[in-house]
Amino acid sequence: MPAFTATAPGKVILFGEHAVVYGQPAIAVPVEQVRARVVIEPQPRLKPGTLRLLAKDIQLDARLDELAPDQPLVFAIRLLLSELKIERSPACTVRVSSTIPVAAGLGSGAAVSVALLRAFSAFLGQPLPDERVSRLAYEVEKIHHGTPSGIDNTVVTYAEPVYFVKGQSIQRFSVPQPFTIVIGDTGISSSTSLAVGDVRQAYQADPELYQAYFSAIGKLAEEARRCIAEGTIETLGALMHENHVLLQKIGVSCEELDRLVSTANQAGAWGAKLSGSGRGGNMIAVVESGLAEKVAHSLRQVGAVRTIITQVR
Repeated sequence: MPAFTATAPGKVILFGEHAVVYGQPAIAVPVEQVRARVVIEPQPRLKPGTLRLLAKDIQLDARLDELAPDQPLVFAIRLLLSELKIERSPACTVRVSSTIPVAAGLGSGAAVSVALLRAFSAFLGQPLPDERVSRLAYEVEKIHHGTPSGIDNTVVTYAEPVYFVKGQSIQRFSVPQPFTIVIGDTGISSSTSLAVGDVRQAYQADPELYQAYFSAIGKLAEEARRCIAEGTIETLGALMHENHVLLQKIGVSCEELDRLVSTANQAGAWGAKLSGSGRGGNMIAVVESGLAEKVAHSLRQVGAVRTIITQVR
């Protein structure tokens, strides 16, 4: 019996983080340069139900029944078995690897879940359509993020630019004029669930002020979508600047992110902002393609531990 393999890309949020949790639109795009990969190797000589999980990136080597039920890989597998109404899986080894930095706002958890759900459902002879993959991955996201918006599992599953409003139908959209972004990683791990929880507390303490912040961020996302559709990419820069200022005001930026954003702007980017939950993780800059390497180099010089240059298309 052959091995079953699936991969899924990373993602980056262009506009709308945090506000998306409160019903505002957000734009996210896949990052194909980094991916999660899951390989299911059948073990027909072993007893049915024997599942070994191997994930070197997180130093995991254990049987499924040795791990806590809320371990994300375990939860995803059991969720899938329940979805497919399978009581016991054939014996297998599940190998998980990823080039996506963890806790950096690039959708690592969602990518692993999507790749796992696809590979394992194929192994079980019932490959899932994208809609069901995304729905199940969202349930796993609750372990990672507490109250996830749903944007990570959506953009990672469909691997296309997504305009997303929580509770509404997914809007995938085309990019008539591809454009370049540079991603700079602070190297600081950041807990999305903690950041989202702190913002929620601040919102509950002053709902009028924070609703104004969220509405302003949502309007920027709407305008950004129009700019992308019209191909006026340079104007995204000013929108990114405004979005970053608002994210500073709601308390999710940090000194390292601000330094990288400022450096990107000084190096010639059209604009830059933090991306994701903030307080570490990544920032992004929209740049003229010919300046991408210069901007990436400048980011590394002031402390970015890695940079990724990717095209949105």
